[in-house]
Amino acid sequence: MSTINYPKAMKKILVINASANTKNSVSRSLSDTFIEYWKMTGFAHQIQYRDFSESEISHIDQMWIDANLKSPENRSENEREMLKWSDIYIKELHDADIIVLASPMYNWSIPSTLKAYIDNIMRFNETFTRNLQRGDQPYRGLLENKSLILLLSRGSQGYEKGERNAHMNFQSSYLKMVFGIMGIHDVDELAINGTSRESNDLTEEILNVREQLRTLINQKLSLS
Repeated sequence: MSTINYPKAMKKILVINASANTKNSVSRSLSDTFIEYWKMTGFAHQIQYRDFSESEISHIDQMWIDANLKSPENRSENEREMLKWSDIYIKELHDADIIVLASPMYNWSIPSTLKAYIDNIMRFNETFTRNLQRGDQPYRGLLENKSLILLLSRGSQGYEKGERNAHMNFQSSYLKMVFGIMGIHDVDELAINGTSRESNDLTEEILNVREQLRTLINQKLSLS
């Protein structure tokens, strides 16, 4: 039997697709590109997929809140079942070395399914806890030593820092904030703006971002 010599440690990658569009989503195409380019490197990997268009994300309710506020040993069977998917999502995050989150901008923010997912994973003593010694930052994240790659798309233009619509961008700023609270500060963002236009400029921008993604992957591997 031949021996395969993998380069350094295997990377566990969690790929999350938040777009409801399954036909011609730009953010999905970016996550597909990431997977394609990563596999081309030959670097050992294990990829976990989470697609919100294929699985129903439950919104939290009173029963969920009551179950979450109890310590694990005091939860009933029904309460453990209530938190089942939340526990699964959180384990996927803890297991991952790299989290690839592909999301469009919907109404200047994120899809409701992604917001419901975040509500399910933002759990005290699971993904973050308190840091009472720091008044300026009273939270301590529990998802440490991880990289987050945001692959974002926006129908219009002008949402980057210093541009005319930057004050309306509640997509990237929100995602960086919540994942930062959970302890992930190694964040890279690649965004395609103006996806609603049909022009050579859009095609050129997509090709440019794809090349940036290839460069980013090589940088991640060189640091691992």
